[in-house]
Amino acid sequence: MDLETFAPGSGRLEPRAALRSDAPALDLNGLWRFRLSPVADIPDDFARPGFDDSAWDELPVPAHWPLHGHGAPAYTNVSYPFPVDPPHVPDENPTGDYRRAFDLPDGWSGGRLRFEGVDSFARVWLNGHELGFSTGSRLPVEFDAGPWLRPGRNVLAVRVHQWSAASYLEDQDMWWLPGIFRDVTLTRSAADVFVHASHDGRLSFEAAEGRLSVPELGVRDLEPGVEITVRAEPWTAETPRLYEAVLTMPYETVRLRVGFRTVSIQDGVLLANGRPLLLKGVNRHEFHPRHGRAVPYETMREDVLLMKRHNVNAVRTSHYPPHPDFLDLCDELGLWVVDECDLETHGFGQVGWRRNPTDDPRWAEALLDRMRRMVERDKNHPSVIMWSLGNEAGVGRNLAVMADWTRERDPSRPLHYEGDWSCANTDVYSRMYASHAEVEAIGRGEEDPLDDPALDARRRAMPFLQCEYAHAMGNGPGGLAEYQELFERHPRLAGGFVWEWIDHGLAHPRHEYAYGGDYGEPLHDANFVIDGLVFPDRTPSPGLLDLKKVFEPVRFEFGDGVLRVLNRYDFRDLAHLAFRAAVEADGTPVAEFPLEVPPAGGEIELPDLPPAAGTAGEHWLTIRAVLATDQPWAPAGHELAWTQTPLETPDPPAREPTGLPATPESRDGRLVLGGGEFDARTGRLLSLFGLDVEGPRLDLYRAPTDNDRYGGLDRQWRGLGLRHLTHRVDGVETGTPDAYGLTVRVRVAPAATDLGMRVAYTWTATSDDTLNLTVDVEPDGEWPGPIPRLGVHLTLPGEITHVTWYGRGPGEAYPDTGMAARVGRWTATIDDLQTPYVYPQENGHRADVRWAEFGGPAGTPGFKVAGDPVFGLTARRWSTAELAAARHRPDLVAGDRVHLHLDLAQQGIGTATCGPGTLPRYDLHPAPATLRLRFTPA
Repeated sequence: MDLETFAPGSGRLEPRAALRSDAPALDLNGLWRFRLSPVADIPDDFARPGFDDSAWDELPVPAHWPLHGHGAPAYTNVSYPFPVDPPHVPDENPTGDYRRAFDLPDGWSGGRLRFEGVDSFARVWLNGHELGFSTGSRLPVEFDAGPWLRPGRNVLAVRVHQWSAASYLEDQDMWWLPGIFRDVTLTRSAADVFVHASHDGRLSFEAAEGRLSVPELGVRDLEPGVEITVRAEPWTAETPRLYEAVLTMPYETVRLRVGFRTVSIQDGVLLANGRPLLLKGVNRHEFHPRHGRAVPYETMREDVLLMKRHNVNAVRTSHYPPHPDFLDLCDELGLWVVDECDLETHGFGQVGWRRNPTDDPRWAEALLDRMRRMVERDKNHPSVIMWSLGNEAGVGRNLAVMADWTRERDPSRPLHYEGDWSCANTDVYSRMYASHAEVEAIGRGEEDPLDDPALDARRRAMPFLQCEYAHAMGNGPGGLAEYQELFERHPRLAGGFVWEWIDHGLAHPRHEYAYGGDYGEPLHDANFVIDGLVFPDRTPSPGLLDLKKVFEPVRFEFGDGVLRVLNRYDFRDLAHLAFRAAVEADGTPVAEFPLEVPPAGGEIELPDLPPAAGTAGEHWLTIRAVLATDQPWAPAGHELAWTQTPLETPDPPAREPTGLPATPESRDGRLVLGGGEFDARTGRLLSLFGLDVEGPRLDLYRAPTDNDRYGGLDRQWRGLGLRHLTHRVDGVETGTPDAYGLTVRVRVAPAATDLGMRVAYTWTATSDDTLNLTVDVEPDGEWPGPIPRLGVHLTLPGEITHVTWYGRGPGEAYPDTGMAARVGRWTATIDDLQTPYVYPQENGHRADVRWAEFGGPAGTPGFKVAGDPVFGLTARRWSTAELAAARHRPDLVAGDRVHLHLDLAQQGIGTATCGPGTLPRYDLHPAPATLRLRFTPA
């Protein structure tokens, strides 16, 4: 068989809907016999029923063979791992031969062999007869098995080639993982049906035969092509109302769930059921850290539940149709879906899009075949509201072939494709990683015009969505709240999909999770596959927690003694929510009470909230919106939205100082001031309340985030030498103007430049051991751009194990992230302060800290540090240099010191791994600054 054919397959049956049928079926999943060869040109004698495969290995189906010890995975984002010479493929072509014997039940006749997904080229034999071949890895294919089935024992043989001409169509920013990775079934079902159900109750269906019944709606024996109107509740992602339907035919009965909904576009606004629709979405590759794209059903369900619990309402199936069970879950639990065709030719962009299949008529049949198989399989899902022609496949005539057929087959759904900004073949204007400024211009209808006036006018009448934005790689993404504000402000903006759902880290015995290059690939894109909102084990990252906050379905505004509750749902009211209020003083609860909020929201008068007796300190009011009753996707009490506001707090009564100003004392080459001991020559702090301390020293560098690295900032910072600062003591003064305290003047600078920072560390103390530090920083020279951080670094003994702080938490927060962090009192171990990014980088910063108390086991000296007014806190058991050098989690080995960073400011995070960098207001430019801290014994 020619692997370099343009044809998508042979011997295949027409595509049809994925349906639940009572027709007999045999599950052919399980252990198959398997043999891997390094090349494709080998005999096909293995397909003979009597072939002896006893020496072969066993391999589970569904699975990818590289994840079971046969070959190795490989990751590329854009580049093809073979020469771009379509339709040719390398001679070195891993080829897997599969064999499965099964017994046919008595009385069985006829049937179809159905493969839900095989990567990438499959030839199929049954009892020695070749049924045909197929391409299109993430799409189902069926072969007629009836004439070749035998009573009793049957032998199914499949040869899978990793590389074929079809591989040029599947360059989708993912691990290259061949194999039979979805279900295999022998079924006697042959039914197909296309149900049409609109939100106004119109119901009809297409089928070759049969009668449709929907008992709950009183529909009995509806004939094909006949339209009726029923009283049905519309389906939405917020209220996913489904009706059980039964299609009765002479030889089988099919059950499906019908959702009544309508998708339309009016005046440039995307509508669902006649109302504006705002997509709060994520892009989802299929992925499991041990199984690759052979994702278990339980994991698919976990994905949908996690999305729902984090206020996600939409998913783009990047960049191929998912397992059909995933769409069933979206129907059931409620997610809007953009269903994307199994097409991407991104690597042709590296050769100027020459010979791109999208514009080569020889590929037209293959591209149309992929579109047809997706649409026919998924056409009955109410969750699917848009068809996508594919992703990053350039432009060309074959897009029109795909679009024209799809519009004729299913005019009820708009078409999406981002790769052609002229939108010649689409119904929505889609972009990736447009900046905030560009999104705002598009929202106002003021984007740059196209050269063709007709196309320009057509595009301006389209809704706009960001099919990818806010690249969630490593620490971040930043800028989420600013994007969401734009989406909500301009009706033309239909929202978008954050890239992406999960880190594609494969479980690895040495690295914990592997990324590109960890399997010795000569060509790879490193950790660019580690770019998700959840870690590989599906633990939510700080980015997902922020996204939940940004996507909240309820908003709150305070003013003039009232609380304004704003309903941000598109289709439902707030009757299913309960609202709770709590008052805390310095993080300690002092009052809790419910709030009665009307279903439509509105203004709520807040009760007088005087501070509780004896609860001095900051008083904060926190409002929470939670589920009032259990939902299919979360239990009662699950929090969907929250807000905080500070309350007016009476000034505490004036207190007399508990200690008099202290004067430094000289002892054996040391200066003693309050609870601190200093080196008399350098002014360096040596001991703090009995703890062996090193520092503090001005710190300007952080271990680069992925956004710092890919966006070029870290290259600038390394070029400036910020990793290796020198500290020159210019003076140690033991007398301040009032004769108390200690001042240490230092010039901090990198090598090979005349830039620097002039720093004055001023220590004062009182006789009760309180130790005050003021750090005055003055830039020296014309600094060329932002710096990573501005703060001080000191180290503590390893016996310090935990910290309690009052500030924002419990998780990390940076200038343009941390929307999920709220003001409160929090406690964590030093180890738990770390965010375990798969690729180690700056993490764990707690923001707006008023005070933090450090301690250890009983008997370990501790201390408390307070800000005037606040500071940023990071503590870890490895240095910044060790963190910056690490490439995988296990590279980080706890040392015998705790590295404590007390920051005045940090540079923002942005989303520059793929997209815009930090917004200007989050840049940290060198300027005169002062950090004030107060240390007391715990």
